[in-house]
Amino acid sequence: MPPTQLTRQVAARIVDYIRTEQVATGTRLVERTLADQLRVSRSPVRNALRLLADSGAVAEAERGGYTVLDTGDLDLGLTEDAEDGVDEAVYLAIASDRLDGELPDRITESGLIRQYGLTPAQLNRILRRASSEGWIERLPGYGWEFRPTLTSEKSYADSYRFRLTIEPAAILEPTFALDRPAMEHVREQQQRLADGWIHELNNIELFNINHVFHETIAECSRNEFFIEALRRVDHLRRLVEYRRSLPRDSGVVRCREHVEIADLLLADRRQEAAERMREHLSTVTAEKTGS
Repeated sequence: MPPTQLTRQVAARIVDYIRTEQVATGTRLVERTLADQLRVSRSPVRNALRLLADSGAVAEAERGGYTVLDTGDLDLGLTEDAEDGVDEAVYLAIASDRLDGELPDRITESGLIRQYGLTPAQLNRILRRASSEGWIERLPGYGWEFRPTLTSEKSYADSYRFRLTIEPAAILEPTFALDRPAMEHVREQQQRLADGWIHELNNIELFNINHVFHETIAECSRNEFFIEALRRVDHLRRLVEYRRSLPRDSGVVRCREHVEIADLLLADRRQEAAERMREHLSTVTAEKTGS
């Protein structure tokens, strides 16, 4: 599975940290320390370190953690989707055409180049981005295949009812252990959205930030079934969310609800947080699905 956008972003932040702090080659890097430094949970840090190990920037240490090797010429491809405004438009057009049934399950690069008037370099950037977000994958040998996504109103509504069941339950898991730095980080993001940042973002950016908020809470459950279930349903509903979002004024209210949930968790009031999450998701379900 290709690295997610979040994994690559955290990997880039780790590289920036190593370069800015002039961390010497051979220095041991520890997940917990990096998570605290970057104010994220340990899960994306762990995935980012694996990506950096694959890239030759770090190496696994004998006593756990990783050691710095070489980040001098490292290119994680993190700026590709911003190189050309055309990429964004075509990316969304492909996603929309797929949802509308205009594209078959399997496609070829030559077919996409002809259909959307792309250069090979543009198509490569778009396909790598779609692959990293989990809605398309390369076939062995030749061509690409779209992964399953939600395509009907019923499946979209069902996904929200499923979240309404699992997300409050994850908060009440006996294994729940709050990742305070990560929670403070996502709370800060939600407060910025509520304070007006939400009006500067497109649907994709807003979806990704809100996805990280909910996933951060699920990760605190320490129950892999809850965590994986939420990731899976988010992958399935991603394309629908790209072209369907709440009006920004309503979004501000939902971001404030996120802040309230985070505050309850930070105050160790889990029962109230679970109930607030249930109320929040019930409202969003009604707004987005009319049910």
